Amino acid sequence: MSSTIMVVPCYNEEKRLPSSTFLSYARPRAHLRFLMVDDGSKDGTRNVLQALAAEDPQHFSVHALEQNSGKAEAVRHGLLKAMESNPDYVGFWDADLATPLEAADEFIATLDRNPQVDMVLGSRVQLLGRNIERDRGRHYFGRVAATAVSNMLGLRVYDTQCGAKLFRVTDQMRELFREPFLTRWVFDVEILARWIKANQSLPRPVLEARVHEIPLKEWKDVKGSRLKPMDFVKAPLELARIWRHYFG
Repeated sequence: MSSTIMVVPCYNEEKRLPSSTFLSYARPRAHLRFLMVDDGSKDGTRNVLQALAAEDPQHFSVHALEQNSGKAEAVRHGLLKAMESNPDYVGFWDADLATPLEAADEFIATLDRNPQVDMVLGSRVQLLGRNIERDRGRHYFGRVAATAVSNMLGLRVYDTQCGAKLFRVTDQMRELFREPFLTRWVFDVEILARWIKANQSLPRPVLEARVHEIPLKEWKDVKGSRLKPMDFVKAPLELARIWRHYFG
């Protein structure tokens, strides 16, 4: 498989980070590294991450941000740092492993098999034979939001907000992450908006062929989520901001 660096944004994850799971998954995969981003944590997260990197420096490194900037900027800084090493692919994965790490194998294999694909998105589709455990309220809100996003982008995307994504490293992909995000809560949508704008000369069918959504076999809400009710109010406002800035 191709060389891959997966960014894992972490904020106050001292008691939640499943370090042993990361270690056991990474050790047999020489092609894969994790860049653990400490987003200015106020607990002992940095010590936990440094211990992880010390135990397995081949697979783990730490990028520390001195001030808390939020997940969007932690991901962006991490991806830019990861791309400095010129891997084939970079991506990001939620630290709580709501998406099991084993799904990353399929993400990487998808980019290996399809050189025309720029990005792979995890998609939480509740199909028979799959174990997708989501809070019902969030699920229905997510479906309404996803429909709005799909219409706004003109892209038939099912799930933009799953915290598991992988990108092919190109000069264009580097540029997508060069500037800070306008948004904090729906930056995943902003990534797609930037990518669509950078490729606006291409017909939509060609664009859609360059993004691949993978229905996850397993996903579950993990206790301790930092999403608050007000965040669901902010999301539509941020979507409107994306529309005005990139398409208005």
